[in-house]
Amino acid sequence: MSDRADPNDTVKQGARAEHRWPAVLGLLVALALYATLPSTFLPGLRYTVVAIGLALLIPLIALNPHRLHRETRWSKYLATGQALLLVVANEVALVQLVIQLTSGGKDDGPTLLLAALQVWVTNVIAFALVYWELDRGGPVSRRHADRKDFPPADFRFPQDEDHDAIEEVAARSSLRIGWVASFFDYVYFSLSNSMAFSPTDTMPLSLRAKALMALESFGGFVLLALVIARAVSLLG
Repeated sequence: MSDRADPNDTVKQGARAEHRWPAVLGLLVALALYATLPSTFLPGLRYTVVAIGLALLIPLIALNPHRLHRETRWSKYLATGQALLLVVANEVALVQLVIQLTSGGKDDGPTLLLAALQVWVTNVIAFALVYWELDRGGPVSRRHADRKDFPPADFRFPQDEDHDAIEEVAARSSLRIGWVASFFDYVYFSLSNSMAFSPTDTMPLSLRAKALMALESFGGFVLLALVIARAVSLLG
């Protein structure tokens, strides 16, 4: 008798909740990079955003200190709002960086190039947090609900359709073992989207997913083009 999973079957998620701290570490790194941008980058706004981001983190850690077992309506709003706040604030910094890259002199060139790296890395992490919170209801829903109860997916991962591949590939499929994406999976495809300026192995399905990925890739493209132009001008 074959042990290959029936595509019509559903796999109930295991009780192993996702760990809280990879996402917390990612958020702290992003906030640190954002906070340490040059002083010309609206310091009042930057410090306010960092303070709000850290303040929102306190009740979220109190609710789930180690693993993401519990979720309430307010905790979902706080977590998603925290990620979106960082995205919006960093996009403001990106616009200001574009202005400075196109109008600044050679003396501030190295400082702006370092700021460009900070903005880019912050963007990767911030969008990863948003993707992580939105897709299929978020990290708590993905680990504790039956698949038939999932909200519609925002992203399609390779594991979601590998059940009919060769055995060693199908062994890691969503259908076979109930695989769901973790925070690092969203960081990886946020990074690849920002570097390739397009989806790679993970495809957007919903309108909001496409809009978010388009915004991220467009920002990365503009930043890369201006950084290259700036670097060439400094070398010249």
